[in-house]
Amino acid sequence: MRGLYAIIDTKLLVARRTDIVAFTRAVLDARPAALQLRAKDLPARETLNLLRAIGPMCRTAGVPLVANDRADLAALAGCDMVHIGQEDLPYELVHRIAPHLGVGISTHNLTQLAKALDQRPRYVAYGPIFATTTKSNPDPVVGLEGLRQASRAARAANVTLVAIGGITLSRVHELAPLVDCCAAISDLYPPDATLADVAQRARAFHQALGGAPNLPTEARP
Repeated sequence: MRGLYAIIDTKLLVARRTDIVAFTRAVLDARPAALQLRAKDLPARETLNLLRAIGPMCRTAGVPLVANDRADLAALAGCDMVHIGQEDLPYELVHRIAPHLGVGISTHNLTQLAKALDQRPRYVAYGPIFATTTKSNPDPVVGLEGLRQASRAARAANVTLVAIGGITLSRVHELAPLVDCCAAISDLYPPDATLADVAQRARAFHQALGGAPNLPTEARP
C-alpha cells in the first residue's frame, strides 16, 4: 500500500452540500492506495448503505475500501479493512469478530505506536503531523521529528505507515520519504473546488507519494 489514503468525510461533504457518491467517484479516478468512509455523524443504517454503494466502485477501481470504527458494518458491507482508533474496540476483539478484515490502527504517540506494531495490523496511522481542523478535540501535534521516529519503528517492524493530520498537497513532499501513505481529507476539497478539481488533487497527492495507479479488478492478471 503506497500513495494517497483518501478519507471521505461525510460531515464535510454534507456541510458543503456535495453528493457523497459523486465525490467518492471523483477521488477514485486517482486510484488511491485506499479509501476510507468516515461517517461519524450518520446512523448505522445510512453508513451501511453508503458502504454498500461505494464498495462496487472501489472494487472496479481496484482500491481497498476501509470502514471507520465499525467492524460490524465493514463485515456486512464486504469491506477490505476497518480502521480503529484508541477508544474503539481493541484489535484483538475486532480480529475475533471479523478475522477476514484487514485492520488499521490510529496512534498518536510512540507508546501507542509500539503497542500497535506488536499486533501486526495491516497498517498503522500516526499523527497528527500538523494542526488539523477535522477533529474537535485533536491529539497533540507530533511534527516531522515525531514522524521520523515513527517511520523508523514502522520500517523495523515491516508495517505500513500512514501519516495523518493536517496534511496538505503543498507539504506532502516533506512526508513522502518517511511514510508509505498520507491521509487527506479537507485538502482534497478546498473551498470552491469542483469535483474535477478533486480528481486532479487526488492524482497529485497520489503521485507525490510515489503511488502507482491500481489496476481495476477486471484488468488484474
